[in-house]
Amino acid sequence: MATVPAPTTTTASSDATLVAGLRLVVMRLARRLRQQAEGDVTPSQVSALSSIERLGPLTLGELAAAEQVQPPSMTKIVGGLEAHGFVIREADPNDRRIARVRVSDDGRRFVARSRTRKNAYLAERLRKFDPDERALLERALPLLERLVDDVR
Repeated sequence: MATVPAPTTTTASSDATLVAGLRLVVMRLARRLRQQAEGDVTPSQVSALSSIERLGPLTLGELAAAEQVQPPSMTKIVGGLEAHGFVIREADPNDRRIARVRVSDDGRRFVARSRTRKNAYLAERLRKFDPDERALLERALPLLERLVDDVR
């Protein structure tokens, strides 16, 4: 079995530079995308709404786990979404003691508008890149996905 060589100081230094640069650029991009949001919906509400749409009707506990927040925080987030008319709480058909939240038609339209705005922002930025740069980003997408997926 082959052994992996110990990292050299140069490798460790370049890894640290890569880590710091990646962290900063991802944070800045996420902030810019959040700035494309409309209205007074918080980033936590947008994230929860997207999860509900993607995963289907969920209990607050399931949603809290999916969003990696505490249940009391999710109760507040869902309350805000209800106030906007973006989600509907319903009793579970199999166990009336359990409430599930689902996306309303208004919530679905809001998510679609939000995605369209963010996609338009990115498309505009990408137009400034040449074809080789766009191809490089496309090749990097699976690696970035692995960074996210390995965490979950």
